Amino acid sequence: MATYHVRDIKLADRGRSKIQWAQMQMPVLQKIKKRFEETKPLVGIRIAACLHVTTETANLMMALKAGGADIHLCASNPLSTQDDVAASIVHDLGISTFAIKGEDKDTYYSHIVSALSIKPHITLDDGADLVFTLHKEMKELIGDVLGGTEETTTGVIRLKAMAKNGELRYPIIAVNDAYTKYLFDNRYGTGQSTIDGIIRATNRLLAGSVFVVCGYGWCGRGVASRAKGLGARVIVTEVSPLKALEALMDGFEVMPIKDASKIGDIFVTVTGNINVISEDCFIAMKDGAIVCNTGHFNVEIDIEKLKKLAKSTRMIRDYVEEYTLDDGRRVYLLAEGRLVNLAAAEGHPSAVMDMSFANQALSVEYIVKNYKNLKNMVYKVPDTIDNEIASLKLSSMGIKIDSLTDEQTKYLSSWEYGT
Repeated sequence: MATYHVRDIKLADRGRSKIQWAQMQMPVLQKIKKRFEETKPLVGIRIAACLHVTTETANLMMALKAGGADIHLCASNPLSTQDDVAASIVHDLGISTFAIKGEDKDTYYSHIVSALSIKPHITLDDGADLVFTLHKEMKELIGDVLGGTEETTTGVIRLKAMAKNGELRYPIIAVNDAYTKYLFDNRYGTGQSTIDGIIRATNRLLAGSVFVVCGYGWCGRGVASRAKGLGARVIVTEVSPLKALEALMDGFEVMPIKDASKIGDIFVTVTGNINVISEDCFIAMKDGAIVCNTGHFNVEIDIEKLKKLAKSTRMIRDYVEEYTLDDGRRVYLLAEGRLVNLAAAEGHPSAVMDMSFANQALSVEYIVKNYKNLKNMVYKVPDTIDNEIASLKLSSMGIKIDSLTDEQTKYLSSWEYGT
């Protein structure tokens, strides 16, 4: 019997149809699911998953269950859960699920504990909160863990820091670092879904606006290019000279955040770091500035300083909170500073999550087969898995590519050939 804490189990019918809609755009994961049904590589494996509870995640859960896994699922962000989908995962898939959109911090962590109560062999994480809870509060369960996966940039950064300090007690595969993840999910998925979240929340016209992107990693690249495509004047802020130079050569303006703060209409943080938009920025912003975050945690905007600067606040629209400063200027914070693409919209399109979650499924299988040879460190997804997923995706799109001839293969592996 599945145990659960969801908003309303009666929402399952609506969630089921949305899951089926997403499934049509996830052919790679469906091929993996079919193979898993036949080979059952995960029989006897217990999985604790802390992911955004969305239609795409539901399809990943189906694939893992098809492989024989027993799963407990919780949300990796208090605002990213789709309540009808959570209900369907319990009712239709029989998977224990603990996730409610808008849950408070105490409930969020109680749900993580509930997911870990399965005593997992494998952890699936998006932000590393599951791993941290295991290492800090439930250490007695670590002995059963074979390994885990991590979905997002922020989580990988945290886990690599743990490994460097000798504190990571089981191996992790960084799904985020697969080419078929960060080149597509981070760039095209985050780019489109972030713009989607901003527009749904505000209904503002981006064309002609000054759009500030803080951070020019793969996610920042995606957000900047999509904003530019909609006609915005895009400014990039960076701390890395290499990324700043790349942004400049990609056609964007580059300047410090203190200068961008004076002219920006819409600000998006996507750095994985803390207090990127700070008190000085709020003081410099013009009336009506909109600030939001599409990095994993709600720490990139210094919300506490914004609250202290404000003489009043109100919710003016769903996911739009108005902060009125002492001089009458108004600053608008979207989605409590949390992931705007998942809080105010539906997250990444299914077609791009198809590759990301294919990486998750195949990485779980890889851990089960190879855990005895893995050390307590963070690994990249094996190239064989990355290439397999890319090939399956191309095939599903009806695209064919060339292959090397024997002569070409020999040439690339030799040193004798000259001019």
